[in-house]
Amino acid sequence: MTPKIGRLFLIPTTLGDNAPLEVLPISVKKTIEDLSIFIVENEKSARRFIKKISPKKPQPSLQLFLLNKFTQPIELPEFLTPCLAGKDVGLLSEAGCPGVADPGADVIKLAHEKDIRVVPLVGPSSILMAIMSSGLNGQSFAFNGYLPIDKNERKKEIKRLERLSFEQNQSQIFIETPYRNNKMLEDICATVSKDTHVCVACDITLKTEYIKTLPAQLWHKKNVDLHKRPTIFIIHKS
Repeated sequence: MTPKIGRLFLIPTTLGDNAPLEVLPISVKKTIEDLSIFIVENEKSARRFIKKISPKKPQPSLQLFLLNKFTQPIELPEFLTPCLAGKDVGLLSEAGCPGVADPGADVIKLAHEKDIRVVPLVGPSSILMAIMSSGLNGQSFAFNGYLPIDKNERKKEIKRLERLSFEQNQSQIFIETPYRNNKMLEDICATVSKDTHVCVACDITLKTEYIKTLPAQLWHKKNVDLHKRPTIFIIHKS
């Protein structure tokens, strides 16, 4: 008889400090209540999130594997050992959805290699919610992560993405470290053509949510402060 293999659940979290069940379906709550083994990026915030979702869940019973920039590739197989022993494991995002602009893709890939069933759960993705609400091309778009820090290299990359957007009719999405958001918006508007559309989607799902799409030449009229606020930028040149 073939031994039972556990599943890897991809568990989304909130995009900010709002009540989890305001933006997450009840299936996330049920899954967290059923699991005791999690792969997490930060132990403290993961425990806090689990406690919000399931206050009665005993914290000492949790087994947490840390997956962050310090994790070595050689450690990853150990994270999935419980699955091979028949136990379900949860991969918990720090913000949004696991594996999407978030650590976890390497673990997910390894799960497929080991024939472990991967179960994605519904939750907020700032990238998808930004393109949904931008009014730009949601049929063809690309997420480019972070742009170069060097000013000249960043300007070249913005021009390249604008050209790609025009040639392929494709919305180009990217992000910046939150404390450099205001400078990023300035650089975008100073680099792209005046009629290129620029979307700023900030604090998605929070009470302070701000989403606006304008031609680059009109952004100087908006007095918006993006400092230290999670923000998605999208450009599209028609």
